[in-house]
Order: sequence, then structure tokens, then C-alpha cells
Amino acid sequence: MRIVNSEEIVNAVRRMCVRANCYINSDIRDALEKAEIEEKSDVSRTVLSNLLKNADIARDKEVPICQDTGMAVFFIEIGNEVHVEGDTVTDAVNKGVALGYTEGYLRKSVVADPLRRVNTKDNTPAVIYYEFTRGDKIKITFAPKGFGSENKSAVKMLNPSDGLDGIVDFVTETVRKAGANPCPPMVVGVGIGGTMDKAAQIAKKALTRSIDVRNSDEFYASLEDKLLERINKLGIGPQGMGGTVTALAVNIEVFPTHIAGLPVAVNINCHATRHATEII
Repeated sequence: MRIVNSEEIVNAVRRMCVRANCYINSDIRDALEKAEIEEKSDVSRTVLSNLLKNADIARDKEVPICQDTGMAVFFIEIGNEVHVEGDTVTDAVNKGVALGYTEGYLRKSVVADPLRRVNTKDNTPAVIYYEFTRGDKIKITFAPKGFGSENKSAVKMLNPSDGLDGIVDFVTETVRKAGANPCPPMVVGVGIGGTMDKAAQIAKKALTRSIDVRNSDEFYASLEDKLLERINKLGIGPQGMGGTVTALAVNIEVFPTHIAGLPVAVNINCHATRHATEII
């Protein structure tokens, strides 16, 4: 049994809050640079160039890539040979978020109640998904989720008979309705299977996968490519200015489901698709 002090979790989370919000990941940067070359619209190429300049300024000055520094979402894998002493993992994560968002001068966007809407003033509580695995490590993935993109996400309970065409039509239509609101070129996470809530969870988790890594199942990797092609034919383009690059990638995750159902969730992210991972 390995002992981990909860302060290690606090400090890891504090670091990730700043890093994810201020530093664009290399896979996203590579995709934006490629998009700048391939985009057919002169105006949209300029938009992509400005997005890259913005990322450079954020990196050099360690300031947020976007003013919406998101609701803090975590995917945490805890090994069965780890014992955390001190605070609970949940309390440690929330302490780390409070410190990271306060010390990093990141915008606090969380309200304590969805209707009375009083700001918690430290961006807590975080949304946390736990998975218990084998081993003596804790893997923490942080994904700040801005709501310009989150608000355009959707879940639909398709019938099994809707099949592949039904999935393609739903995902494409969700992106079409989103338009320029998610700050395209976007990354589209798709969750297929499970229950309504499980489909939404895996769609969000899909956004934490590097966009240069395709689904390990060739069938779903092919579907990712098909969806990306369909989405990029919508003509929304970078920041809604028109063009051929509406999305940088489509990432699909799947889960077994009931014989009577075909849940599909679409979780959209902006061009930055921020996330960071640390292993303790």
C-alpha cells in the first residue's frame, strides 16, 4: 500500500489550473497551424493566425487563453494500492481549484445554486468523475470547460433502428445549430452508448484525448473521420467567418448499452480544448 498525502493532490491541481488555462497543448497547436495552411478562406486564415498569436501571448505572459476559464472538470483514476491520508480526494481537489484560480488570477465562474446564482468566489466546487483502477498511482486529468461551448452540447436518445445514419445526422445537426458560439474551429466529443448520463460523461472525456490519436477501434476511427468531413462541409469556419475548417477533430468514445437504446451525446469544445494531466 502506497501512502499519498492529500497535499500532493492539492498542489497538482493548483498547477494544472494555471497550466491548462494559459498554455495550449501541442496537438491543438499543430492542428491550428495545419488548418491555417489548408483553410480556403483568406479571412478565416487571418482568424486562425490571430488565434495562434493569442496562444503565444497567453504562453509568454502566463495569462489565460480565454477570459472564460471554465468550470473545473476532473477525471481521476485511483489505483487500488493507494491510500490518501489527510483530506478526502474531493476536498483536496476543491482546495487545489480554489488556490489555482485565486493565485493564478483566473476568472471565477461558478455559482452555488443554479437559480439563486450567488458566485462561490473561488470556482468551486469542481465536477469530478472517479475511476478505480489497479496500481499505486493517481492520475488526474483537468479540463476547464467554458460555457460558450458547453451550452451548445446535446444528448439524444436514439432508437437502435436509427443506426449509423441517425448518429451522423444528430452530431452534424448539433454542430450546425451551435454555429459560431463555441468559438470554432471546435473539437467535438461524441459519446455513444451506456445511459443518458453515461453518454454525456464519455463525450466529455473524449475531449481529453489528444486529437492526433484516433479511436483504437478502426470502425469508430473511420466514423470520426466521416463526421469531421461532414462537419467541415457546414461552412461555419473559424470563429463563424465561413470557410473549410469548422472543426479540428471529432473524438468518439463508446460504452455498452441496453438492447432497446442508442444514447448519443455531443460535447463541443472551443478551438483551445484545454486540458492537463498529472500522475502522482
